This record gives sequence, C-alpha cells and structure tokens, in this order.
Amino acid sequence: MTLTTLAWINMAAYAIHMLEEHTLDWRDWARATIGLPVEWSDFYVTNSIVVALGIAQAMLASELPLAPLSFAGLMLINAILFHIAPVIRSKGRFSPGLFTAVTLFLPLGVATYWTALSSGSADPATAIAGLVVGALTMAYPIVLLRIKSKPYFRQDHP
Repeated sequence: MTLTTLAWINMAAYAIHMLEEHTLDWRDWARATIGLPVEWSDFYVTNSIVVALGIAQAMLASELPLAPLSFAGLMLINAILFHIAPVIRSKGRFSPGLFTAVTLFLPLGVATYWTALSSGSADPATAIAGLVVGALTMAYPIVLLRIKSKPYFRQDHP
C-alpha cells in the first residue's frame, strides 16, 4: 500500500472517529473527565479543520511525506493521550472515540510510519518531525480552549 493510499484511508478513519465521538457525546465526556471547556461549536469547527487538513495531507502525500506523517502523528497522539490514557486514569470510564482510536488510529498510524520509512519516502528525522507537528496540531485547539476565558483574550470586555 502506498503512502498516498494510507493518507486517504487515514482521512476516512478520522471521519468515522468524529462520528463516534459526536454520537456518543464526546463533549460531555471531555468536560467531565478531562476538564476541557468545550462546546459543540468548538467540536464542529475543530473537526472541520481536521477534515481540511486530512484532505490536504492526502493530496500532498507523494510530494511531502511530512504531511501524512503529521496527520498520522495526530491520530496516534489523539488515540493514546485523549482516549486510551483517560480510560486508564478514570479506571475504565468509556471515552467516546475509543473504539476507532484503538481499531483504526493505532494500526493505521503505525502503518503510515512503517510505510513511509520502509519505502524510503521519509527518513527518521522526518518521522520525528511528523510526530512533533502532529502533537502541535493536537495541542493548538486545546490551548485556545484553555486561554479563551482569560481576560486578555475575551472579546466581550472593552
């Protein structure tokens, strides 16, 4: 399987993941379990951006392997830090998105890195950069959610 094919499959996997999160009420889980001050509008905007990034990374896969590696890094970090680890920390409280994180994100993320490295499409430095970019991509909306209520960032005060 090519890196481009995996990139498109990863985009489809992320779409299925978003469906699971929405249907099983990720917003209320995130508020109660990880204390994230998230609204459904935040979920929709963030995930529409993920779709745009997913399409872009798939279209760029053959020319810019860092793009699908970054998306795969995002998937791996999402699966491990935002689904699997919270279930462990909460002693088994289900995390909406856990099914697709385990069955899709982990194997596809690993397959993407394996394919990129074994085919020579990417070297180890690019693979590490993909994890870093994936981590930064995952962190960005969380940081924004955490700071938006701070006085400096509030737009309802003069």
